[in-house]
Amino acid sequence: MAFKYTFLFPASVWCALVVGAMFSFAVPARADAVQIVGFGDSLMAGFGLGPGEGFTEQLQDALRARGHDVVVANAGVSGDTSSGGLARLDWSVPDGTDLVILELGANDMLRGIDPAIVEKNLDEMLARLKARGIDVLLAGMVAAPNLGHAYGEAFGSLYPRLAQKHGVILYPFFLDGVAAEQDLLSEDGMHPSADGIRTIVGRILPAVEEAIADLPKG
Repeated sequence: MAFKYTFLFPASVWCALVVGAMFSFAVPARADAVQIVGFGDSLMAGFGLGPGEGFTEQLQDALRARGHDVVVANAGVSGDTSSGGLARLDWSVPDGTDLVILELGANDMLRGIDPAIVEKNLDEMLARLKARGIDVLLAGMVAAPNLGHAYGEAFGSLYPRLAQKHGVILYPFFLDGVAAEQDLLSEDGMHPSADGIRTIVGRILPAVEEAIADLPKG
């Protein structure tokens, strides 16, 4: 089955308000709960999905089912590029966050933005989070084949390079196992369905557990 990509929908002003509301009404956590923030675009935000079906909600459920005391907050905004993410990073990731799952770059790629710009933005985000003492799991993306081999190589190589530079865990492709599977996509044929998200969570779960295990104790 052919690999499909599509443009993720642009963000509007209310998206920022929704993100703020998500933090305001997060499930109360015990003092020792691991605070995780999913920071990304519509793939993280859960575009087209119902309550409980999005990535952060399903990930929280899966981690709790495996005995982890966690709260996973959703800081995804549909349409976000790496530039947009950088602009809102500081206020979107609250103090007290232990781990950020950083998922950005798909919209940059779809718009043909220079991979060097994407790398610069992600590099700055990783540096800022490190300066705040927040660990990161970097979720990568791959370029659409129609953008050409050179672009694909430049884009695909930036994620492992940044992971190595900043010493963070890399999950190479956020949509692994879902991107080309029509039965795991929503009715729009573009975004993951609830089952698609379940597949993503199942695949990324070992990397998230590794990241949790690496967090400073205490």
